[in-house]
Amino acid sequence: MRGLIILAFIVGVVLLQIFLSKTESRWPGLVLPIIAFLFSFFLPLNMMIPDDGATASFYVQMAMLWLFGNIPAIILLAIYFVCREKYRRKKQLDKMIIQDLN
Repeated sequence: MRGLIILAFIVGVVLLQIFLSKTESRWPGLVLPIIAFLFSFFLPLNMMIPDDGATASFYVQMAMLWLFGNIPAIILLAIYFVCREKYRRKKQLDKMIIQDLN
């Protein structure tokens, strides 16, 4: 049951990102990737510093957690650029049609 709720949430976020990316203004489509990117900064803050102090491996683990935390932001940006590319092509085609009419 819990997996179904998580799947529905993920599908809802993807559909919302597609909807926001297809708007004429480009800024609504960047809202979810920016939120996901900012959220990724909080993930390493949940790590506990080892008793013997912060070592190089601890910093590597923090960096890896931050990178893995950015996977949703990367996926949302990919959706954004795919949707905007179709809009950009349509806009260029409209410009060519207007130039042909002149």
